[in-house]
Amino acid sequence: MTGGEALARSVLAHGVETVFGLPGGQTYGLFDALAQSERPVEVINSRHEQGAAYMALGYAASTGHPGVFSVVPGPGVLNAGSALVTAYATNSRVLCLAGQVPSQHIDQGWGMLHEIHDQLGILRRLTKWAERIPNGADAPEMVAEAFRQLHTGRALPVALEMSPDVMEGDCEATLLEPVSSYEVSKPDPDAVKEAARILGSARNPIIIAGGGALDAGAELKRVAEMLQAPAAANFNAKGVIDERHYLGINLPAAHALWSDADAVLAVGTRLTEPELEWGLDDGLPVVRLEADDSAFDRGRAPTVALCADAGAGLTHLADALESANRKRGSRRKELLGLKRRFGKEFARNNAPQVAVLEVVRDELPEDGFLVDEVTQMAYTSWFAFPSYRARHYISSNFQGNLGYGYPTALGVQAAHRDRKVVAFAGDGGFLYAGAEMATAKRHGLNVVVIVFSNDAYGNVRRDQAQRYSGRVFASGLTNPDFKAMAESFGLEAWRARTPEELRKALREALEADAPGLIEMPVSEMPSPWPYILLPRVR
Repeated sequence: MTGGEALARSVLAHGVETVFGLPGGQTYGLFDALAQSERPVEVINSRHEQGAAYMALGYAASTGHPGVFSVVPGPGVLNAGSALVTAYATNSRVLCLAGQVPSQHIDQGWGMLHEIHDQLGILRRLTKWAERIPNGADAPEMVAEAFRQLHTGRALPVALEMSPDVMEGDCEATLLEPVSSYEVSKPDPDAVKEAARILGSARNPIIIAGGGALDAGAELKRVAEMLQAPAAANFNAKGVIDERHYLGINLPAAHALWSDADAVLAVGTRLTEPELEWGLDDGLPVVRLEADDSAFDRGRAPTVALCADAGAGLTHLADALESANRKRGSRRKELLGLKRRFGKEFARNNAPQVAVLEVVRDELPEDGFLVDEVTQMAYTSWFAFPSYRARHYISSNFQGNLGYGYPTALGVQAAHRDRKVVAFAGDGGFLYAGAEMATAKRHGLNVVVIVFSNDAYGNVRRDQAQRYSGRVFASGLTNPDFKAMAESFGLEAWRARTPEELRKALREALEADAPGLIEMPVSEMPSPWPYILLPRVR
């Protein structure tokens, strides 16, 4: 077989059924192998490498399974780089299959098409693990290692690159049976016992969860109920505990409880906001559960460090709490009251955003997906949009990539053809990848995107006005007619100016079961940042 066939067959053998990509001269061999594959595979070709990589991100973030994309070397890899760093930030299992220049010319400086110096080094800095496949015979073993890296330790992106001469040349490759399960790391028993003692004796424990807890919702809920500990998820892990549950709280509510907390359980989170902003004094014991022990070297050393898979670590902790936990009464009334108070406060102080978010929450089915963006509406959704299931609210986490949302939502839809997907976009961010409306139409990716149009990079404009004596510069925009633009791509489109009009449009758009766009002109909104950048309380 060819090297491209060895690569394609090995990837598909690991259960991959969808590949996103933009074929080019150095990857023809791989795409031809996919075209001839005996295994069923859908190849979704995008209009930009960034779009393909973001689609793989959306696929991975919404499923927990690997999202795979392929791009040409050089500018293709660099265009995809923003999605790779976002996959890193969101703990998403993304596999990049990158082309290279011909083997004999790598890093020789001859100016080959798409050549950049040390592409493999660049990929290694954007991913958990990256390697070059030197010949086709090595492809099966190296693909197997890529999937092992994806499924063990902390979930992060990985990359493989292959030169076109290897991809198109003949080889004798022995395909491998994929591994059916991977080793799950378990915590040190003595550390678990100490963690149970600290948490079990605490009167006001609190839980902070991040992306590392996304697949351990049931185990997290068990521990939270045993401790009667309110559990706050950052916006990368919304829904890990159903936010309708009285213990499932948002970060502003957690901040309100922070000063009285006497123990913290942090699961799969950098603990950035609590440690750097809210205050983390020496009198507050912290139990940290992480899949990657390097996390314990950041910031204040935890009182107890548990290095393990989140699900396994929480299971062992719950078992130890059976005998170490104090007798506790329910905090249902207290915490539901706290959540109602914040809900009223959000509605009062961020009324325009909350009115829209309530419409989206009402019209989006419980099993539907919302993909956020770098826009005022999305910032408010971090704390004011209740999420019911893990992986059903998709965020770019700390990368905050403008324009990531729409193509990422297309990847979510590709993974969940029978579910509804809504994407938020600002008028600035949407045109980063608006051309992917063509991909949505071509491949039947029925995302409904709501474009909030205010003719500006709204957050930049507010920051400039507040920080620089009212001077606003280079943040205004000239926009197309987004409704007409969408219709020119063959999408169904609406314009809504009020929450009531949005409700009607969104209902029609979701019922249409087709790619759609709703343009919503908006004016300047109240700042959501007082509920995001919270002050020090310890």
